[in-house]
Amino acid sequence: MHWLQGGRALVARRPGAAAAVLACGGFVLGGGLGAAEIARLHAENARQHALIEATRQEAQREVNALAARLGELQAQANRLNALGERLTRIGKLGDGEFDFNAAVGVGGPGPVQDMPARGLQEGLEQVDAQFRASGSQLSVLEALLLGQQMDRAALPSRSPVASSYVTSGYGHRADPFGGGRAYHKGIDFHARRGDPVMAVADGVVSFSGRRAGYGNVVEVDHGNGYVTRYAHNSRNTVKVGDLVRAGHEVAKAGSTGRSTGVHVHFEVWENGRVRNPREFLDDMGVRRQ
Repeated sequence: MHWLQGGRALVARRPGAAAAVLACGGFVLGGGLGAAEIARLHAENARQHALIEATRQEAQREVNALAARLGELQAQANRLNALGERLTRIGKLGDGEFDFNAAVGVGGPGPVQDMPARGLQEGLEQVDAQFRASGSQLSVLEALLLGQQMDRAALPSRSPVASSYVTSGYGHRADPFGGGRAYHKGIDFHARRGDPVMAVADGVVSFSGRRAGYGNVVEVDHGNGYVTRYAHNSRNTVKVGDLVRAGHEVAKAGSTGRSTGVHVHFEVWENGRVRNPREFLDDMGVRRQ
């Protein structure tokens, strides 16, 4: 109040001086208010920059997470492609029937909308689940096909002599030594002395020696109850316990035992019962003289 009364007296006595004092006070007050506003704006600007940087970092973390997930899916896709190509070879599918490098044809009408990040994440999770399920199914299929392939490899299905033909078939025939009727338990293949006698399937040698009437004999156990016999050999080239593959030499052709000349006598046994080898050799182009 004292200051206001003094101000009124000053205005009354000296109006010009009073105006100057008021102008200076307004300038100082206005300058103070302007600095405070600028400081506030600077602080708001800094806060906005901090929010933008935090948002950017969060978005980058999401992108990095999606990139990591994409890398996992690419690895799974490569594994499935490799597995698919392997199954194609095992299953002997035609070339080009399954091209795992070709793009899959897809399409559909619009319109197209922006995909939210959450939608993309869910889509990647669905693809990941599909890949895992497909991988499990293909692995089971691979095991089955490999099992079938091993079974086929152990099945007598080729000629024991290269570039040969059948000289005597399976079943009843006229005995070549004294006439009359005899039961021929195998089939005879033409051969030259010393020709390689080959295993017709994978297996383990279960006998290598001499048998009455057969001369030098090799028997191969193929598993699943199958045994093949190769007789009248000039000599055997494998011993009991040897592992042989289809096409592996087991003996040299000859005419030992009850034989009229050089040939390979071949038998197939299944679970202790003799079988007609023709059932297994029909697809091998073996012909009869």
